[in-house]
Amino acid sequence: MKNIEMTAVFEPCDEGGFIAYVQEIPGINTQGETIEEAKENLADAVNLVFEEMRATIKKGRTSKLITQTMTFSF
Repeated sequence: MKNIEMTAVFEPCDEGGFIAYVQEIPGINTQGETIEEAKENLADAVNLVFEEMRATIKKGRTSKLITQTMTFSF
């Protein structure tokens, strides 16, 4: 498993808890009662989105495609 650094943002809610999202990936967001819970939920959400994306791509693949795992540094 590779690691990539992204910016996690935690916004306090007026009613308590936190909203969390990844600044570099629009559309992935979650919440938690504590920052730690929001952080765990955010990690789960990111992993689920990437798993689903991989599964969707795999379904539509043709035998002519060449795929490789790469590491990207920013």
